[in-house]
Amino acid sequence: MITPTVPFLSFQPQHGPIREEIMAAMGRVYDSYWYVLGEEVKKFEQAYCAFNQVTHTVGVANGLDALVLALRVLEIGPGDEVIVPSNTYIATWLAVTQVGATPVPVEPNIATSNLDPFRIAAALTPRTRAIMPVHLYGQACEMRPIMELADQHKLFVVEDNAQSQGATFDGQLTGSFGHVNGTSFYPGKNLGALGDAGAVTTNDATLDRKVRVLRNYGSQQKYYNEVVGYNSRLDELQAAVLEVKLRHLPEWTRQRQQVAAWYDLHLAGIADLRLPVVTTGATHVYHLYVVHTLKRNALQQYLAAQGISTMIHYPVPPHRQQAYSALLLPDGDFPIAEELAATCLSLPMYPGMTEAEVETVSFSIKDFLNTK
Repeated sequence: MITPTVPFLSFQPQHGPIREEIMAAMGRVYDSYWYVLGEEVKKFEQAYCAFNQVTHTVGVANGLDALVLALRVLEIGPGDEVIVPSNTYIATWLAVTQVGATPVPVEPNIATSNLDPFRIAAALTPRTRAIMPVHLYGQACEMRPIMELADQHKLFVVEDNAQSQGATFDGQLTGSFGHVNGTSFYPGKNLGALGDAGAVTTNDATLDRKVRVLRNYGSQQKYYNEVVGYNSRLDELQAAVLEVKLRHLPEWTRQRQQVAAWYDLHLAGIADLRLPVVTTGATHVYHLYVVHTLKRNALQQYLAAQGISTMIHYPVPPHRQQAYSALLLPDGDFPIAEELAATCLSLPMYPGMTEAEVETVSFSIKDFLNTK
């Protein structure tokens, strides 16, 4: 096996410089003798509210739970339909299924890979209750037309903000548009914990209270349960780590955007290679830098042989997964999602990546595509 000369992801440039801060935070939790739903969770929730410009943040166990709880507090369930992107990680669809509702896929804008707001209206039925836009790869969806359509049809909006903390559309942060929204702090995310973690954001005090009850066994007071709830709580240790890392997120975002700018420069003009496109009004925080080529599989193999690690996000769209075979959505029903899945390739991207590393990746891509 070739040792990567350029890894797909490295935590060292992020974690190394803040090691003492992280260890101090973890030590503080250890010495507090309080490990679940304590002061560290409250502190992080308040800090994330300030960062995301929302009035309420509820820490939960992971990003999928965040979406499930968001749908639950909106009382979406059996018989209801939720508009979802045809091009997304399957967790978006799973959340809808887990509350008993039906995911109704809508195709993306092929240039951005994000949900196309102008295709949504055709998918609406009397059973539609909500729209779940996903800010994929780090780029904000076109939220103004989505919110206008939702208002027109009296639909809820639940943002899946797992990949785009800090991105904006028309100057407003993702995770602050929807009625109630979910995000993930999985370690590889732009803001990542040291394990699973997530959060729900909202500007509605009533929905905030309902999420807090649901995440804690349906209880506000211990041993007194109001509703059938979940055990989905952000623990003190992860909250303490996240609060430290949140302070550094703006600088890490700046570094990601610089890496993307280097890629844009060094990969410009290559035949059969489509680079990321940022739509008007949106910003991109580059959780991933995703290119598209018809020669994707061969290119990935070639880069691996050069010691360059890449990934595919995502090789199989949800409607073609065995898990959703019961929906009877055959191959060809969502050709844009299928084309994106067949051509997408995620290049190495992380804070601390150097221009020399970007040049190494770019040279290898040019070498392959210009000679094949």
